[in-house]
Amino acid sequence: MENTIVLTMKEQRRVEVIQRVLRGEMTMGGAALVLGVTERQSFRIKARVREEGIKGVIHGNRGRPCRWKLSEKAERKIVEAARGKYRGFNDHHLTEKLEEEGIKLSREKVRRVLRAQGIGSPRKRRAPRHRSRRMRREAEGMMVQIDGSPHDWLEGRGPRLCLVGAIDDATSKVPAAFFEEQETSAAYFRLFLEIGRTQGLPLSAYADRHSIFWTDREPTVEEQLAGKHPMTQVGRALEELGVTLIPAGSPQAKGRIERLWGSFQDRLVSELRLAGAKNKEQAQAVLKKFLPPYNRRFSKPAVKALPAWRKVEARRLEQSLCFKYQRTVAKDNTVQFSGALFQIPRPSPHRSYANKKVQLHVLLDGAVELFYQGEKIARFDSKTTRTIGLYRTNGRWEVSRYGPETTHPEQLYELSP
Repeated sequence: MENTIVLTMKEQRRVEVIQRVLRGEMTMGGAALVLGVTERQSFRIKARVREEGIKGVIHGNRGRPCRWKLSEKAERKIVEAARGKYRGFNDHHLTEKLEEEGIKLSREKVRRVLRAQGIGSPRKRRAPRHRSRRMRREAEGMMVQIDGSPHDWLEGRGPRLCLVGAIDDATSKVPAAFFEEQETSAAYFRLFLEIGRTQGLPLSAYADRHSIFWTDREPTVEEQLAGKHPMTQVGRALEELGVTLIPAGSPQAKGRIERLWGSFQDRLVSELRLAGAKNKEQAQAVLKKFLPPYNRRFSKPAVKALPAWRKVEARRLEQSLCFKYQRTVAKDNTVQFSGALFQIPRPSPHRSYANKKVQLHVLLDGAVELFYQGEKIARFDSKTTRTIGLYRTNGRWEVSRYGPETTHPEQLYELSP
């Protein structure tokens, strides 16, 4: 019994067209156009049909085993390795391990073998979330994106630094940026202090979900009674200044400043290398010269010409952009803070602050101020207190415990004469 010839739809169509050519009902040019091949190829098909009949339209590789096909033994070895010795390895890692054992295959080939045997990838991937493009703010100063970029800015010539900065959402202008040893609350205080002094305060700030900006701690009893939610020092300061802090849901959401860091890690690093900067002070000097031409080159005009920066007096900026703590005054009218005692001066013969709750403010210059019911009752400047600098403890940044000249943990500080 002769073998039955099974043709695909494409092959059946070829037979019909070539037969019409052989009957003189169609030209070779028309046949080539219908078949979607060149006229020269249509002549080849016609010649094979004349010699072999309808088998002439069948591709010569049909029925032949693929020269690249894996043997059943090799496939079995891959499956056994994936289910046994290398169980839980991802496709790329498994491919590397198989190569070490003498089975050199592409990652895609290994993936196909595993999927055909019902072995899925150990790395479960979620479907991508739908994201919508966010348009720029209309006016300069309506929103700034803030972030820090830890990087080897000096390329080994000096310490590893963190560049803290902001970019205006409407214009892509960089209003302020500077180098710090680390990304801290004090660094963002200095950032907004610089922006507030030179430009004015923005209406809102877009930041990631760093613990500097947000906290997950439970509210205290006092906060619950006052109807307040827990806030970080930076969050509290921005709320006092009327700057809305907006959390970013992903790095892509604040892509403007992420792309800025990419540009700076290219251009600014080259400028630092050219200048031979070796420490933070030299790097800051290079950055100060770098920013104005960078802003002129890459900033864009805002939709609305009138900027939205809010002018705020310097004193109010300093009073908000600082560390604030509540303390209870001892019976001897002293306040203890971070291992130091601060003596409150005697305002009048008949007044005492004993057992009163006061606000203790630590300014960025190291000065300490005490407030009672909104009234400043004492100030200890940095030369008097010698409590300059910050240290990290339990995930928070606090004022340094002792000044460089303090040897006793309860050093008594009084007002300067």
